[in-house]
Amino acid sequence: MPFGYASPEQIMRDKADYARKGIARGRSVVVLQYEDGILFVAPNPSRALHKVSEIYDRIGFAAVGRYNEFEELRLGGIRYADINGYSYDRSDVTARGLANLYASNLGRIFTESIKSLEVEVVVAEVGDTAESDAIYRLTFDGSVFDEHGFAAMGGQAEAVGTRLKEHYREAMPLAEALDAALKALTEPGGERPPVAQLEVAVLDRNREHRKFQRLTGARLERLLASSAPPLAAPAEETPDEAPTAPEGDLDDGSGA
Repeated sequence: MPFGYASPEQIMRDKADYARKGIARGRSVVVLQYEDGILFVAPNPSRALHKVSEIYDRIGFAAVGRYNEFEELRLGGIRYADINGYSYDRSDVTARGLANLYASNLGRIFTESIKSLEVEVVVAEVGDTAESDAIYRLTFDGSVFDEHGFAAMGGQAEAVGTRLKEHYREAMPLAEALDAALKALTEPGGERPPVAQLEVAVLDRNREHRKFQRLTGARLERLLASSAPPLAAPAEETPDEAPTAPEGDLDDGSGA
């Protein structure tokens, strides 16, 4: 064997381990269906670098990992969508076509480059009905997963997905879906991220033309307030009973 030889299987395993470790260092992102569309929730203290974005009229994009790497994927997806929508018809741009494009690029980079991309991506499309919604999750090696109902990626994705499965149900109102997402993203006994460190967006099927909308400011605060559990009513104070003497008579303090 030549000096420094490594089998293709070992190289692929090393690339995969490297990418997984990089992705796990980030914070998780949750994507789930709700009554009127698809909800994206991501803890993100940065106001300039977005994990959640719009790709096209009905299509949203969410990612975890290295920002510069998934930003290139996002921009490439926007160019693909614009060219196809202009050349043919806007309805010809679909999440499935975009997911296939990303899968091809991610798989090629994973097999041909020395370093794989440290990214995981969700491409979601809202339809006219809940049954026509689509959520595709793509991993660093180009694998595509057709998710149903919800998807979690990045950070402690397995634990987040388990908690999300416990709280998720079909056709939840937006406030309830947001509450389920935050419960999944919050470790047991931990505190929820403050509003300023949350990135929340929806694909709302009831909106005209462009379905993507970010939820910020007062509207997000109202949703969080409506989804918060009600505070327990304080226990009623009972008046202190007058002390009694050993025989049961009232103690008037005279010492008699």
